[in-house]
Amino acid sequence: MKLYDNTTENGQNYRNPVLYMDYSDPDVIRVGEDYYMVASSFTYLPGVPLLHSRDLIHWEQLAWCVEKLPFARYDLPAHGCGTWAPAVRYHDGMFYVFIPLPDEGIFVTTAKNPAGPWSELHCIKQACGWIDPCPFWDDDGSAYMAHAYAKSRCGIKHRIDVCRMAPDASRLLDDGVEVFNNELMHPTMEGPKFYKRNGWYYIFAPAGGVGTGWQVALRSRSPLGPYEQKIVLHQGNARTNGPHQGAWIDTPAGKDWFFHFQDDGVYGRILHLQPMTWCEDWPFIGLEQNGDGIGEPVESWPLPLPEVNAPYELTADDDFSKGLGIQWQWQANPKKEWYTAENGALTLPVLPCARGESLLWYMPNVLTQMPQTRAFTMQTTVTLAADGNGDEAGIAVMGHDYSALALHRGAAGNELVLYRGKVTARTAEGVAEEEAVLRLPFAGDTATLRLYFEDGGTVHYACEVNGQETPLDGSFPAAKSTWSGAKPALFARNTANRAGGQGRFGAVSFECL
Repeated sequence: MKLYDNTTENGQNYRNPVLYMDYSDPDVIRVGEDYYMVASSFTYLPGVPLLHSRDLIHWEQLAWCVEKLPFARYDLPAHGCGTWAPAVRYHDGMFYVFIPLPDEGIFVTTAKNPAGPWSELHCIKQACGWIDPCPFWDDDGSAYMAHAYAKSRCGIKHRIDVCRMAPDASRLLDDGVEVFNNELMHPTMEGPKFYKRNGWYYIFAPAGGVGTGWQVALRSRSPLGPYEQKIVLHQGNARTNGPHQGAWIDTPAGKDWFFHFQDDGVYGRILHLQPMTWCEDWPFIGLEQNGDGIGEPVESWPLPLPEVNAPYELTADDDFSKGLGIQWQWQANPKKEWYTAENGALTLPVLPCARGESLLWYMPNVLTQMPQTRAFTMQTTVTLAADGNGDEAGIAVMGHDYSALALHRGAAGNELVLYRGKVTARTAEGVAEEEAVLRLPFAGDTATLRLYFEDGGTVHYACEVNGQETPLDGSFPAAKSTWSGAKPALFARNTANRAGGQGRFGAVSFECL
């Protein structure tokens, strides 16, 4: 079922956000009449989704650009690290996705077909703190890459550099030149996207911070600068806070649009689409509403391509009849032994966590996906095939404040256990604690577990047996994770961190509340 409707009642307009999903740091391109989008994933893997649309409104996921990260540290959760803001380009018959790992460097993956296969990551720059790369191929065959810096890694902030690049994107030809750095005017400038129009070179970049910032356009007659600057989109009087980094795209008819994200707290970074025009070779994005001459985000607008009827949808439900659906991600580099999905069921074996504690925040083999709307239910039928005390399987909502409901094998038999988790050190391995806040004896080994995610992020749980639902006492605040929104999840573990039996999950379904 479609969980979020992004069109208005008359069917002639779309409404923002066009995707109520945590596609952070989006970049979008057009190839012919097709549009392709990528987004960051951090250490949820596989990572860097590749989405496709024909009308900029309805999307389908074709692939993940990164199956796993080529560093042993990502075999365990490293929350907030991993794949930061990517860029996608199509050049000379090849799709390129540039991906920064803020602790390791700039990487590139390529594909002839956007559905894959995508090549293994190739490092073009080993560097700590280089982020948000975007390539550009000029008319004369020369190539460049713009990028920003992460102060948390290298002490540099507010600055955009441009490097010369080999035309085949195999390497950078120099360490680049600084093209913009103005902390007083545009603090925390990042996420550059590189373009050319009418003899002008443009770098679109957000500044001012994720939650409260604005869009800046830089322009120059040379790719290496000097660049002029202009604010082209901000919140102003609109309800959409901090319209952050995104991408300029055009239609075959020559109409211009701008994709960007909005930080929506527990829901992560959700996607908005703005109309865009040009005035004296400067972009104007959104709608001017308060007399300051700067565009503001729109809440609704005529469809970009009303002639296109593209019934694409993003998948949430999974009956496991065709293996594990594309919508799922693990909390670290995936391993084949973590699951089997066949005959309409998912099996998660109980495995010890290499961290030494089986807290959900530390476990790599927690299976997650992104919500698609503000309020929803998720349910699945869980069978616990325990091999000893402490084995359990269940459902959860992951984030800095997280919760879970598990069918658990205790010393006196099976029971239902509600957990609350709290993360205090919130990056990389982090520091987490969990407590069991409710234990109820349970006769049997199979139950339908259900979570209710209310508008705003409060979570409730229930258990159903033989068609009779029993709500469980307690409500739990969900919270975003490090750079990501809260995520519903499935898991199996042993609370004493031993190998054990397995959890078997039937079809997972979502419904809007």
